[in-house]
Amino acid sequence: MKKRKKWIWIISGVAVLLLIINFAAAIFFYNLAIERNVKDFLSGNADLEVEAETMDVLLDGDWRDWSDEQSFETWHQTSYDGLNLQGYYLEAEQPTNKVVIFAHGYLGRGKDMSLYGQHYYEDLGYNIFTADMRGHGESEGDYIGFGWHDRLDLIQWMDKVIDRVGDDAEIVLHGVSMGGSTVLMTSGEELPDNVKAVVADASYTDVNDLFSYHINRMFHLPSFPFIPSTSLVTQIRAGYGLKEASALDQVAKAEVPILYIHGKEDIFVPTEMTEELYENTKSEKELLLVDGASHGESFVKEEELYKETLDQFLERFVHD
Repeated sequence: MKKRKKWIWIISGVAVLLLIINFAAAIFFYNLAIERNVKDFLSGNADLEVEAETMDVLLDGDWRDWSDEQSFETWHQTSYDGLNLQGYYLEAEQPTNKVVIFAHGYLGRGKDMSLYGQHYYEDLGYNIFTADMRGHGESEGDYIGFGWHDRLDLIQWMDKVIDRVGDDAEIVLHGVSMGGSTVLMTSGEELPDNVKAVVADASYTDVNDLFSYHINRMFHLPSFPFIPSTSLVTQIRAGYGLKEASALDQVAKAEVPILYIHGKEDIFVPTEMTEELYENTKSEKELLLVDGASHGESFVKEEELYKETLDQFLERFVHD
């Protein structure tokens, strides 16, 4: 009997210890990826390496000078949960009802999307709107929404854009990386008829899949039990679960046409995720896979192909 009790105590102690380790790991991963703070864990990540020429364009390209020279209006709005969000609007040189609403990537800022915005503005004649997403830039928020709560913010921004441009506004949603998944998560909501097309570049299927992929790739750990525990912590602290934040589920409900773009060499957000999103999309859709491009590199790697594909897609659905 005493021996049996001893084993019960040992097993119970081990179980409690494992629970503590699991809970501590969940908090660690939440703080690492979701809580708003300085994040250096991606520095030196081989999966994000790009060619020197690409890095030069991303860091010091002419588009940055172009962005700095533009007279963006600064807009503010209060989110559904009380955060002060900041956005930037640039009116087209000639009057138009066409407007692109951008969504930037993880740890980015709204004006980073000027890399794409310059083409919309100079070549296509669009009005431009881009915002610092919650937890980024000048917007409030102590966590990163990975697109899920951001989709609701984006819908609020749409209303503000329509108020400015007019009831006949024709809107394109264009996002890259986390922003790509954000516009896809938005696509499954009940949207105003003004939204004519979605462009999603380098998007992930859902946050649960993304985290499961990276916990294995970066830390060589299994997704269970760490990802379910991290999801629970995220639900408690940020108000959403990792499986809940699903672009894959949302595109199955989408009615708006979607252009998918992804680099074939992307191993940070695997190309297969966009292929799965494409297959799950019920609305009109198109897929461009770019040879030799890693994560978020498609535009720089094959700029003319990217622009040509984008322009032809938009011509089908967006009209003055």
